Amino acid sequence: MRVGVTNLRVKYAGASELLFNDLTLHIEKGEKVLLLGPSGCGKSTLLQVLSGLIPAAVPVPMKVEEKMIPESTGYVFQDPDAQFCMPYVDEEMAFVLENRAIPRSEMKGLINTYLDKVGLHFDDPHVEIATLSQGMKQRLAIASVLSLEPDVLYLDEPTALLDPEGTKDVWETIKKIDDDQTMVIVEHKVDHVIDFVDRVVLFDDSGTILADSDPETILSFYKHKMKEFGIWYPGIWKEHEHGLKRETKNALSVMTIEDLKGFKGKKCLVELPEAVIHEGEWIVITGENGAGKSSLLLSIMQVLKTTGDVHVDGKALHSIKEAREKLAFVFQNPEFQFVTNSVYDELAYSMSEDVQNRVTTWLQNYELLNHQHQHPYQLSTGQKRKLSVGTALFGNQRILLLDEPTFGQDAKNTFKLLEYFEDLRSKGITIMMVTHDPNIVETYATREWIISKGRRVSDRNVNRGEEAVVHAVDS
Repeated sequence: MRVGVTNLRVKYAGASELLFNDLTLHIEKGEKVLLLGPSGCGKSTLLQVLSGLIPAAVPVPMKVEEKMIPESTGYVFQDPDAQFCMPYVDEEMAFVLENRAIPRSEMKGLINTYLDKVGLHFDDPHVEIATLSQGMKQRLAIASVLSLEPDVLYLDEPTALLDPEGTKDVWETIKKIDDDQTMVIVEHKVDHVIDFVDRVVLFDDSGTILADSDPETILSFYKHKMKEFGIWYPGIWKEHEHGLKRETKNALSVMTIEDLKGFKGKKCLVELPEAVIHEGEWIVITGENGAGKSSLLLSIMQVLKTTGDVHVDGKALHSIKEAREKLAFVFQNPEFQFVTNSVYDELAYSMSEDVQNRVTTWLQNYELLNHQHQHPYQLSTGQKRKLSVGTALFGNQRILLLDEPTFGQDAKNTFKLLEYFEDLRSKGITIMMVTHDPNIVETYATREWIISKGRRVSDRNVNRGEEAVVHAVDS
């Protein structure tokens, strides 16, 4: 069946403007359609309207002249952990099949069939989901959605949290799904999907449709609009690179680490025998999902239980409170950052002087001024990320710990944030940043740490391309 809306209007509480103003969009059976636009334009909201999540499960005020919502829909979220109901792989699959009233005697064969479809192979599928990598979890999420036999499959940035290999694997999995499966996709990593979809719907920053056509037409005739609104397109990084990298003079040590180990319960998640970090460095921390990158930052921040020593400006850190005085931190999940009930208050929370001017300037620069009275949870993923970065940067700390600060961002805001970080770095601020994006590594970093299985296995100076000496205990 067709899916779509006629004359849709949506307005979030606290927003000064409508998100959509009489939007009309229809998708035919079997079509693969990519919704493409800048962060905050309403792509994920539209996906939730088309799937029926809004307003049935998410109470957002909306008005629509006509809507066609299929009876059976499958929705794959950015974070697979957000959609699991059971602790084990086979139980998660069985839970879905039970809701379809499938007889127990048929379940084992169907579970294996759907797992095979997404490239998950277990001798025994009674495996704890918590032990799977992010890529495997996302495959499982897709398998569980496919087991619903949905009329339409909705994919909301399904690879946002994945490393490059996991991203490739998930999209290869999606591309093997039946040709007649209707799909509606939101995805910033357009290189992986642009050749797969039949149609691209291009939005501006107000949620108005700029164009609706095949991918070749969109890239040929609307690239100037994609540039104008900061929308990702193939080759944009090459256009952006313009000699940003600089040599860093490592004269002043600002942080030293010795025998650091971070624990969850009794399990050691990450260890770093030694490290010296200097003023004005931009250290990117890379590695596959589950390698221990985030755990390393959380250990430095004293969020995890740790042993060993972390010294900043000669002072030992023994608690989160002491760490926050010296280090600014941006969580991978931006919602962990929020402590107030409005966007404006979130930015103003840690400030003591020139509050209105500084907050208003930030809101204008990062296109959040019209959302200043909204609750942070009402923002899009990209907008939440911008806000979480802003809350961290309003302190006076000289070292920034950033856990994937650009995921979910459009091109415009990604480059704006990165250039802002580079400006801070040039003034002596030190940056330690987890990322999966190799373009950020090669364009902005001065140094790269590669983490594998909780250990640093490589430390190289990116500018010179020379492999630095890494102590044997790290590898």
